[in-house]
Amino acid sequence: MGFRITIGRRIILGFSVLIFLTLLAFGLTLITLRQSREINEKITNLYTPSVDALEEMNLLVVRSKMLVTNWVNTQAFSEDKPKLKKLIQTEYPELKRRVLALSKEWSTDNIEDVNSIFSLSEKLWEKHNEVMNLLNTFESYEEASVIFSVRLMVLDEDADIPQQTRVILDQLSKLIESQHKAATAKSTEMLESFQQLQLVVIALGIALPIGGILIALLTARTIVRPIGQLKKILQQMSRGVLKEDTIRNRNDEIGEMSVALGSLVSAMRMTTEFANEVGSGNFDSYYKPLSEDDTLGYTLLKMRDDLRENERELEAKVIERTEEVVRQKEEIEIQNQKLEVLYKHVTDSIRYAKRLQEAVLPPPSIVKGLMPESFILYKPKDIVSGDFYWLHQKDGKVLVAAVDCTGHGVPGAFMSILGNNMLAQIMRETPLTNAAAILDTLNELAGKTINQNSDEGAVRDGMDMSLCIFDPATRQLDYAGANNPLYIFRGKQFTEVKADKIPIGYIEDSESKKFTNHRIQLEAGDTVYIFSDGYADQFGGPKGKKFMVNQFRNMLGQIYNKPMEDQKKQLDETIESWRGGLEQVDDILVIGFRVS
Repeated sequence: MGFRITIGRRIILGFSVLIFLTLLAFGLTLITLRQSREINEKITNLYTPSVDALEEMNLLVVRSKMLVTNWVNTQAFSEDKPKLKKLIQTEYPELKRRVLALSKEWSTDNIEDVNSIFSLSEKLWEKHNEVMNLLNTFESYEEASVIFSVRLMVLDEDADIPQQTRVILDQLSKLIESQHKAATAKSTEMLESFQQLQLVVIALGIALPIGGILIALLTARTIVRPIGQLKKILQQMSRGVLKEDTIRNRNDEIGEMSVALGSLVSAMRMTTEFANEVGSGNFDSYYKPLSEDDTLGYTLLKMRDDLRENERELEAKVIERTEEVVRQKEEIEIQNQKLEVLYKHVTDSIRYAKRLQEAVLPPPSIVKGLMPESFILYKPKDIVSGDFYWLHQKDGKVLVAAVDCTGHGVPGAFMSILGNNMLAQIMRETPLTNAAAILDTLNELAGKTINQNSDEGAVRDGMDMSLCIFDPATRQLDYAGANNPLYIFRGKQFTEVKADKIPIGYIEDSESKKFTNHRIQLEAGDTVYIFSDGYADQFGGPKGKKFMVNQFRNMLGQIYNKPMEDQKKQLDETIESWRGGLEQVDDILVIGFRVS
């Protein structure tokens, strides 16, 4: 058997590469930091102190020149004279010791230079001591030959002391510059090592993610993707789907799983083909179980035999049921024909009822004759309506009502005809007093006519309405309402006259429940509205909600000063747009008129 690159080995190899790169970056960083620390210690403990000591030596030489010059020029005792002695006897030896200790780490050339400087310095101190010995008393300054020779030795620029001082300072300057360059070179070396470390870190920073990505891609390609393919095949099998998806042969655990899964798919495909043959009625189809323990295979063979027997029984039942279905179909067609005839009769009756209802409504000519500036928006929900409007003239006054009967459609239409007839009867038999009296009479008459035979717990039929009696001569308006209010717009002023919460047609305690008469003095230009609740109750809009009374009232407040026909058109368009594709929920009735 050949060498197997198992999944575990692939994972170990990939992570080993990442760990090696990480350790490499860590090791290079440690080496660079150690080298940088050594360079920094050398700069701190050698070059910087060396430069400081040499600059101090430079300053000491300059001071010695100044002090010896003062010695020559000052005859009396001066504080500078002890300083010159201290400089030569104390400060110089201490400084020389420090420089010699530091120079052990210098280059050979620098060591030779500093030894030369010290040799010259000691010769210079001998000259200084000679000056101090010649001018060691106050009287010695009085000797002309002594002072002349000393001045010539110290003050003449070509003499030994100035010349040696310049040579020492020049060599010190070169040595200080050399130490500066050495420190700079070490700093540059440390900087370059950090730059090299930076390049290595950047390279490893790029290499590690790329390596990680490559290892991840390799893992996905060699492990995750094949496992995903196996998972996909298994999920398809769990849904009963057997496809020809295959996985490349591999010398690892996934390859073994692929071989086992391929064998399973082949067996399932054979089982599926056998089941399809049996399902299509081929009960002689050949099938061999995979093994003696193949429970599914033996179950399928038993299913084939059972289905063969059931098919024979079902064929006999199908023939019997087919004959029965044919008979039932013929009977249903006969009943459908009867229903179509019945539906036509009912529809014709409803349309005739619509003509009857329209016949009792005031025609447009009468409406315009009694109320020139007016409109009536009348939108039944069905062919016939439970809402109706009523208009009458008596004793020089105009009576107008908006009535909403219980229900809509045919039941509402019958109620509307009854309501219209009862109002006409009241006009014939009762003298005209005020609106409330008419509603009281209508309430009593409707209660006796409509609900006299109703059960105690049954829903009672009735009407909601607004009734107005308008005197054109005096512009006086009487109003009474059963649940439906009255709106008046005058200029920018809005008035709502509330209705009594009493429906028409309830006869219980009719003596105590009387309607309220509201007498209102109108003015020219006032606009009056009465209506049913169908407009405000219509569902629609973006959220499918009711139009609502507040929105209806606000809309009237925006259009009341427009021509009446324009108001009617805008009300109709608005409610149709609001309703959209929803069904009209109730009959809609809005009446508006303007006082001239």
